[in-house]
Amino acid sequence: MRTIDLRGRALTSAQMLAAVPRATQARAEALATAQRIVDDVRARGEDSLREQAERFDGVSGHAIRVPTAHLQEALEGLDARIRSALEEAIVRVRAGSAAQVPEEQVTLLGPGARIVQRWQPVRRVGVYIPGGKAVYPSSVIMNVVPAQVAGVSEIALASPPQAEHGGGSTRRSSPPPASSASPRCTRSGSGAIGAFAWGVDALGLDPVDVVSGPGNNFVASAKRAVSGIVGIDSEAGATEILVVADDSADPRLVAVDLVSQAEHDEQASAVLVTDSPALAERVAEEVAASAARTRHSERVRAALDGPQSALVLVDDRATAAAFSNAYAPEHLELHLADAETAVADFTSAGAVFLGSHTPVSLGDYLAGSNHVLPTGGQARYGAGLGAYTFLRPQQIVAYDRDALAAVRSQIVALAAAEALPAHGEAIEARFTGAGDVPSA
Repeated sequence: MRTIDLRGRALTSAQMLAAVPRATQARAEALATAQRIVDDVRARGEDSLREQAERFDGVSGHAIRVPTAHLQEALEGLDARIRSALEEAIVRVRAGSAAQVPEEQVTLLGPGARIVQRWQPVRRVGVYIPGGKAVYPSSVIMNVVPAQVAGVSEIALASPPQAEHGGGSTRRSSPPPASSASPRCTRSGSGAIGAFAWGVDALGLDPVDVVSGPGNNFVASAKRAVSGIVGIDSEAGATEILVVADDSADPRLVAVDLVSQAEHDEQASAVLVTDSPALAERVAEEVAASAARTRHSERVRAALDGPQSALVLVDDRATAAAFSNAYAPEHLELHLADAETAVADFTSAGAVFLGSHTPVSLGDYLAGSNHVLPTGGQARYGAGLGAYTFLRPQQIVAYDRDALAAVRSQIVALAAAEALPAHGEAIEARFTGAGDVPSA
């Protein structure tokens, strides 16, 4: 991992942002590629999806729409321990998501004048679950359960076909059991996002209202390409972890947490920010040791050696917080002696994990929080996935005649000031006959 030394420098907000490690070139290339794929799916539908499956996943001749029998096989073949863990995760995520659904609110502005604020679920959601380097049944839970809690009536789910399991074909070994709790279709990356947005008639796939789910930079870029056609949860691209630590931190635990996220993808970001050079040195040693012995060591080393990962040295806690808020990480871990109080200074992160016993891995599976979170700095203005992702706030306005009369002259005055007299006339029509002339 490279070292970024910010000590002794008074940085402006713009300079702090410029110092943040990002794989900007990789994201730019992903956006251009994703746009081409999405456009091709819109134009050619199923033919485009099949070509992508063969090109990117090494699969051909498979059933794109997963047969119901395969889902039942997968459920019956699920290891009892995995099923128990998934069921517990469902319980916890459902409880956490239920707290995100607002109750209907009524605001009374006067006699006969009220506004009702309600939250309506979207009708149909498309969920993408990545599967290029691993399978993610936990991501199925993180997306589907909040949508269910929100009241969504239709959920379509897509995941890349797995060559070693027959690509979801008629083979008995099709979708790997742990990833097949509820999928309805299997597709690949950017193409799946395009299929959700535009629909594919030949497959009986209707367009959705919102697309959600994590993925790599290509999936995040595909979401950007369809944003405005459909809603998106966020551009949740390659995973990020930023650890802020002081000299009280255990360097071994910091290191294993950095490595745990680096194993997702070569584009994953792992960053340590500290005011302790001694800790940074020890973490670097522990990272090297941990990366060498982990199963996906080659992938981990590629992520840690990339421009998106670094050890960042700062002068003090205030600079560490400023850097973290500029970075706005997907996952923020605070390995600080006073983490419970210090968290108030760390305002921009998808999710914050406090103390040495709250690793990101907990949030990935069983914390009850959601692990689909904004990446690439979007946590400065965006939120992670939740039940609210699938809800639309909607205002219902109801005034009776007396309530409208109370604001009649003010509306007419404002309409005249904005040179929109018909607006005022629409108000006056409620108080005059068909042949009467509205008052000035």
